[in-house]
Amino acid sequence: MSSSAAKKKIILNRIAHVYYEHKDLVKADQFLLDFGLSPVRRTEDKIYYRGYGTEPFVICASKGSEDKFGGTAFVVESMEDLELATSLPGATPIHDSDAPGGGKRVTFYDPVDNFPFHLVYGQTALEIAETFPELAYNFPTSKNRPANKTQRFKKGPAPVHKLGHFGLCVTDYKKAFEFYTSNFNFKPSELVYAPDTKEDITTFLHLDRGSEWVDHHCFFFFQGPKFHVHHSSFEVFDFDIQMLGHTWLTEKKYENCWGVGRHVMGSQIFDYWFDPSRFILEHYVDGDLVNDETPINRTMAAPDNLHVWGPDVPATFLA
Repeated sequence: MSSSAAKKKIILNRIAHVYYEHKDLVKADQFLLDFGLSPVRRTEDKIYYRGYGTEPFVICASKGSEDKFGGTAFVVESMEDLELATSLPGATPIHDSDAPGGGKRVTFYDPVDNFPFHLVYGQTALEIAETFPELAYNFPTSKNRPANKTQRFKKGPAPVHKLGHFGLCVTDYKKAFEFYTSNFNFKPSELVYAPDTKEDITTFLHLDRGSEWVDHHCFFFFQGPKFHVHHSSFEVFDFDIQMLGHTWLTEKKYENCWGVGRHVMGSQIFDYWFDPSRFILEHYVDGDLVNDETPINRTMAAPDNLHVWGPDVPATFLA
């Protein structure tokens, strides 16, 4: 058996949180509050925010000399997986995390573009902070809401549930794909190939957890000339909550990047926004689930691959 075939993969349980640095932390903080996040710890130069789910935090914003992506964290399955991670490129020793939730952490550096990637284990989960009713809808021939029952909503930010996925532009797609699929339980849900070369240029990866249903993707990347984070995406409860958030951000004069619309790959209803540092953050609802019985879908890159309804794709989204 070859060494690559015998290689033990690091098993990831779920995506956990993401880090960003901002030159203007005050403006970033106000945006994140209006985006529907709740601060759980504030220091002089760092703010941690949670959603209403069980993760101790889902995003950390810190003061920096430049606007900079600080990497994403995944929860590993076991301490053994964390120990295995210390052999990854540039990996730190296992150390105590000083972030909300505590636990142990290893940070390694992507071998293609040298950005930090964090792995955590043993965090203390939080209680769910909020619940929402699953609404009864009246369809043309199926009326599910009793007479004299109304749908009423309160204006405000769209409360974030969890971090769902993040995406990158990488400078060597093949090397990145080989690294992440050989070292971790990442498996493609979608592969997108270039129409001229027929070579894959984009992938949407989910966590292979056997028969367990997982999100269609938690990590995606595509080939480009310069590395950068494309966006981080946060789940909200339903379409009404999403549109309440869209209205709130619009009224607060933030800049919409793209949305609202419905994706093809993953099926999510999306709504992308620029924060004051020009990072793209997304609210999404109604994404697909996959497991080990889901076939890998491979399609040609084309304008109509990204969405089935909604505004035209802006050039700023494709950058």
